[in-house]
Amino acid sequence: MKAAMSISTTSFLFLSPPSLPPLSRTPQPSFSSSFKLKPLILQTSPTTRRNPFLTRADDGDVESAGPDDYEMDEDEMEEVDNEKDFDIEYEANGDVDIATAQSMNFVSTQGWDPDTLVDYRINEDEFHKISLLDCDFFIRKPPDPDNDVYDFREMYVTPPDTDVYSIPKVLAPMPQKYIRCAQSDFGCDNVTEPPVDARRDPLYKSEREIEKAFLTKHYKNRRLGDPEFVLDFEEIYVIDSKTKSITRAKVLVTAPGGRTRDRKSDLLVIADKGNSFKIIHMSEKDDPTTVIERREWAQSREEMERHLRKLRDFSTSNWF
Repeated sequence: MKAAMSISTTSFLFLSPPSLPPLSRTPQPSFSSSFKLKPLILQTSPTTRRNPFLTRADDGDVESAGPDDYEMDEDEMEEVDNEKDFDIEYEANGDVDIATAQSMNFVSTQGWDPDTLVDYRINEDEFHKISLLDCDFFIRKPPDPDNDVYDFREMYVTPPDTDVYSIPKVLAPMPQKYIRCAQSDFGCDNVTEPPVDARRDPLYKSEREIEKAFLTKHYKNRRLGDPEFVLDFEEIYVIDSKTKSITRAKVLVTAPGGRTRDRKSDLLVIADKGNSFKIIHMSEKDDPTTVIERREWAQSREEMERHLRKLRDFSTSNWF
């Protein structure tokens, strides 16, 4: 899985609660022998609180959808949540069990206040170290030959290349067991020119600035070498460098088939600076040049209209 990225492009392609019960009514009012009218009583069941991190499915037409068309207003979101949601835990019993290894140094950090400094040092060799632009993120690494098992019950964050450990901000429920994840990053290449007097330095200096890291769960926790290995794009955990936090991505599914679809044909579209996630079918994949042209066209049109608004007759000329 490889990300195509550039400085001026913010769109990236990665291959790879039930409805509320109706109001219940008592039988229609009737007259007894004493001709007394029984009152009509309406009873409503308590509404259930919907989970904001459920994977949402949408079967609408997406042929003309651009990178900015993935956002939905509140009414549409509510309709999708009520009618077409499905929980990602639909095959919880089908996951491959990962051998549990006890660690003498394990300290559960779940429930701790964010930004709390700890008064001890950790053995960084027992953690996955994710180096970001503004911080280093540590997640417990259980022993495993594939080195891709994550234990989200113990996490720390530090300033870059320091040993001042603190508790990160956890903005969504984290898994309570080991899971296998594939790591990818979102960022840009910062290209600078050397000083004029440094004649023998390279002409350009390029540094990779990673703003976010994505941890995508292996479908059913299968190993990388498994013949049926595929990534589960419905379960992605996002680590943000600027806010020093970790959360779970809200993914919109438009690929046909729902839960029983062939996940090998899934295509993940990440847009809006790594904040919008959408799963489409592989057949709907656009050429990278087309994506860039569509984005630049929308941006240039917006800039032109912003310039034309300065004209006095814009309301009339805009009609043409």
